[in-house]
Amino acid sequence: MENFNTYQRHSGQPKFPGFIYPEYISEKKSTADSPLLPEILFITSYPPRQCGIATYSQDLIKALEKQFIHSFQLKICALESDAELHLYDDEAVKYTLNASQAESFATIASKINADDNISTVVLQHEFGFFAENFEAFHQFVTQIEKPLVVVFHTVLPDPQENIKKSVQHMLDNADGVIVMTKTAADVLTNSYHINSDVKIEVIPHGTHLVPYLDKEVLKEKYGYENRKILSTFGLLNSGKSIETTLDALPSIVKTCPEALFLIIGKTHPTVAYREGEKYRDMLTSKIEQLHLTKHVKFINKYLPLEELLEYLQMTDIYLFTSKDPHQAVSGTFSYALSCACPIVSTPIPHATEVLSEGAGLIFDFGNSEQLADCVNRILFDVKLRNDMIMNGMHKIICTSWQNAAVAHAKFFQKLSDDGLRLRYRNPAINMDHIKKMTTDFGILQFSKINCPDVTSGYTLDDNARALIAFCQHYKLTQDASDLKFIKKYIDFIAYCECSDGKFMNYVDYYNNFTLQNTEVNLEDSTGRAIWALGYVISLSYILPDDIVDKAEQIFERSLRYADNFHSPRAMAFIIKGIYYYNRAIESRATLNLAETFANRLVQMYRHEATEDWLWFEDKLTYANSVLPEALLCTYALTGNVQFKNIAKESFDFLLSKTFTDQAIKVVSNKSWHPKDQQPSRFGEQPIDVAYTIIALRKFHDVFKEKEYLEKMEIAFNWFLGNNHLQQVVYNPCTGGCFDGLEETHVNLNQGAESSISYLMARLMSYKFFSDEKDPYQRRRIKSATQVS
Repeated sequence: MENFNTYQRHSGQPKFPGFIYPEYISEKKSTADSPLLPEILFITSYPPRQCGIATYSQDLIKALEKQFIHSFQLKICALESDAELHLYDDEAVKYTLNASQAESFATIASKINADDNISTVVLQHEFGFFAENFEAFHQFVTQIEKPLVVVFHTVLPDPQENIKKSVQHMLDNADGVIVMTKTAADVLTNSYHINSDVKIEVIPHGTHLVPYLDKEVLKEKYGYENRKILSTFGLLNSGKSIETTLDALPSIVKTCPEALFLIIGKTHPTVAYREGEKYRDMLTSKIEQLHLTKHVKFINKYLPLEELLEYLQMTDIYLFTSKDPHQAVSGTFSYALSCACPIVSTPIPHATEVLSEGAGLIFDFGNSEQLADCVNRILFDVKLRNDMIMNGMHKIICTSWQNAAVAHAKFFQKLSDDGLRLRYRNPAINMDHIKKMTTDFGILQFSKINCPDVTSGYTLDDNARALIAFCQHYKLTQDASDLKFIKKYIDFIAYCECSDGKFMNYVDYYNNFTLQNTEVNLEDSTGRAIWALGYVISLSYILPDDIVDKAEQIFERSLRYADNFHSPRAMAFIIKGIYYYNRAIESRATLNLAETFANRLVQMYRHEATEDWLWFEDKLTYANSVLPEALLCTYALTGNVQFKNIAKESFDFLLSKTFTDQAIKVVSNKSWHPKDQQPSRFGEQPIDVAYTIIALRKFHDVFKEKEYLEKMEIAFNWFLGNNHLQQVVYNPCTGGCFDGLEETHVNLNQGAESSISYLMARLMSYKFFSDEKDPYQRRRIKSATQVS
């Protein structure tokens, strides 16, 4: 084979035969306030009013706006009363309805009906909102001519007759109903008459994704070092039955003298208006009587969200002591669970549903003795406490506000008979989690939730992919901080290089190669390393010389031995590496090797393909899209139309097996997809979605078919909730990506493979689905001498 040191670097953008570089386009451009976008009006209490539903609605609306773009406009009709009048700075507040004034209902109904922009009305219902004017409210519900969605925050199983009639009236006039627990849905279904065309959806109360900060660090920040924190929060009122905890505290303090109970939240404004601080004063007297002043503290203010979530994250046990057996759902309960708090709760329906299967403990209403026993049990049983935390996190992750936004939007779409077109908003690029997982040696393999797992060690595969991702980011931004990570990842590849041209894949935390390397075929890992090195070399016009020179040296050494590789994916990855290498360096020898590998893939294809199975193997497995993509890259290098034709034929076949009109479902890693058999439906990995997006980008570049671009967007939306669970797989709070999509849940761990795969997909789709263009068109020029 020709010496790989013989080359000439290009000084300009190379254009291979048949490869067309498109003008960057933005399919998502439109005017945000376009009247063509359907308007969804929320009738709800809203900040600055301080109540649970106001906060809920604000969180939901923010989540919908963050999750979707150019899909709808969100407006608010703020509910007020004579005791609760406010000024609103939020431009989304379009109307106000004073529920104390009967004429206000009729006025707002007329305005809604006359407003052509409003397509759907969403009523956040709580009985107390409309208690002053039930009759006017009922007429209002009847008068609304727009599609009406009623969100029931309370569903009573055995209501008084007037309450039952009120609920039935709403059900008779609603087009859709949302409740937050299955129990609430069952009550409505069993206790009321619901027309068959009324759609009912269970969408749990939303929760915030949090970074799971260290409890001890947070305790030190707030001055609670060496204390065991018990907490409860919410707008204070007698219904919270805080005294139940105070009566339990002496028994808790006896076994745990460091216990501190935090009562977080100001008095409910309506309660303060009616009776002042009567309830808080009663609690204060009780604290003094029980000699608990060193073990109880009031946080008497309405905490900003970030501060509240930090208080919850440092909480050792969260106590929910509501004495209302009919309270259907609690936002405070949900927020605590999302912050990894073990929960002790009274048996409201929400708690009995969520805390089942080991996610928390239940005690009887008002039973302080049971409460004390539950708390002491959790405090002194470390395994139980840790199991509760993990079980609770798995239970609650599906309720994140991102998922709540997806569920609401899909429900609104269903009510519109698919007339509402949803466009997902691409999250801001966030490198934090991947940087957090990178040590001085390389990127760690696994993560426990979002905490890097040092015991998992490292892999060449992950570091090669991380190298590509950071080079992509550097190409986009030229952020100098990327360079230290690029150097780490390329040094890791150099560390794994062997004398036979292959690379070791598995390295433990102490930098030792593990026995796993003797048990697996290392060709695929070697191929990934060569792909990454080639990509580095292709960016020789912007990367520092020392990085590119090191990549060239390893790349050229490794290719001397590569012609003996026969693993189809290894050959495909190497072809991709050669493709990028030749964007900067002309080398006939590398082109010959790419053509050799491509011919082997063609031979595999011709041996296996039939009229209804247009593929290289007798089953679809992992990283499928790299095979046709590699053939397309070889076509771009050589102009051989045979490679182009088979690439398209096989890729379109793969897409037919993994796409519907609206979603992608990649091949399951449970059992693959054998020829002539039905595939397993569940077990999807982010890496296969990312590889599909990368290939779609390449196929669109060459063939200019809009379908590839559309599928690219559909595939990326898989990360954002457009999947069979309708749950986000990307975590915007951490910048990590969950490790997989299973039948009933996402895998909460955010390992290197998944997180890097998401980042590669995000960066690969950036130019198509944003207004940015690549401002960096200059190339580095380096002369070279021929070496014999």
